[in-house]
Amino acid sequence: MTSSNDTRPTHRLSEAGVSIWLDDLSRERLATGNLAALVAEKDVVGVTTNPTIFASALSKGDAYAGALAALAGTDVEAAVERITTDDVRDAADVLRPVYDATHAVDGRVSIEVDPRLARDTEHTVEVAERLWATVGRPNVMIKIPATVEGLPAITRVLAQGISVNVTLIFSIERYRAVLDAWLAGLEQATANGHDLSVVGSVASFFVSRVDSAVDAALEKVGTDDAAALRGKAAIANARLAYAAYEEVVAGERWAALKAAGAQPQRPLWASTGVKNPEYRDTMYVDELVVAGVVNTMPEATLDAFADHGIVLGDTVTGTAEEAAAQIVAIEAQGVSLDKVTTQLETEGVDKFEVSWSQLLETTQAGLDAAATQGGAE
Repeated sequence: MTSSNDTRPTHRLSEAGVSIWLDDLSRERLATGNLAALVAEKDVVGVTTNPTIFASALSKGDAYAGALAALAGTDVEAAVERITTDDVRDAADVLRPVYDATHAVDGRVSIEVDPRLARDTEHTVEVAERLWATVGRPNVMIKIPATVEGLPAITRVLAQGISVNVTLIFSIERYRAVLDAWLAGLEQATANGHDLSVVGSVASFFVSRVDSAVDAALEKVGTDDAAALRGKAAIANARLAYAAYEEVVAGERWAALKAAGAQPQRPLWASTGVKNPEYRDTMYVDELVVAGVVNTMPEATLDAFADHGIVLGDTVTGTAEEAAAQIVAIEAQGVSLDKVTTQLETEGVDKFEVSWSQLLETTQAGLDAAATQGGAE
């Protein structure tokens, strides 16, 4: 338990209304009690995963040796699903007290649909349903990418009372479409008789990748004016996303759903690890503080924020006009944010597909080694 005079930066961030989620998961983290310790000591109230995280976890150490031995001879895709859903289920159990204490708001653990299905609505829905049933915990969230094909899948999955983490959002235009898909899903869930109070959703708006791409374009421009705009695009873009969220939750559709007991689809700041060493390592946390959002951090960012993070109150509300002006200034340098965000979505899907392939390869190698060892014995 934390005291009212707790001065930890993570506690102050939580008190400001930001839910801290860890952007990482591994069997080692679960087995050693590290995840439980982060909940107790660094105010972590949720976990996000993705194919890159799982591929990394399986490639390190021997935490999965027992699982791979038990699965030797199993189809590799089935083995991957078994391993990842087991980890997510165990993490959900660790976080279940948070889920209960926050009345189904936090304590969530996300697992991603196979990224190779990002352009396939029907199979995305099918796999989302299977993952939800396989994990079998009310505090899981199914991650679905905000591709054009992902939008109807988001609506259909929410309509079944399944909680959804919408991932890979880069542009304000696409985010508005995600908000509409979410509202439609909850409206259908109401019609289907589901209890809206437990249907959670977050919209993962990616941050640092926007700066990396825009900064590179500004450097090519080569002017002092362009250089002065480096490191401005991502936070401005996120603040404009929050303004779009405010518009929607002030509308009649949300008012009706709220009256029926629904939770808002909270903005989630993703990709918050700073990639440019010239920038403050907690800037994507410090500058995006506002009540009712989630910030999912890789462990390095969480540790940095726990050590020297800054919480000066709300740094988002009322910033839309200034943020819009910064985007206008960037585009005046010949850098199209629309082109950047479109490219980032394509790259994001591609990167997760590569990570998924690496996850399959690593798992297959482990299964083969386990089968060989078993045969030798």
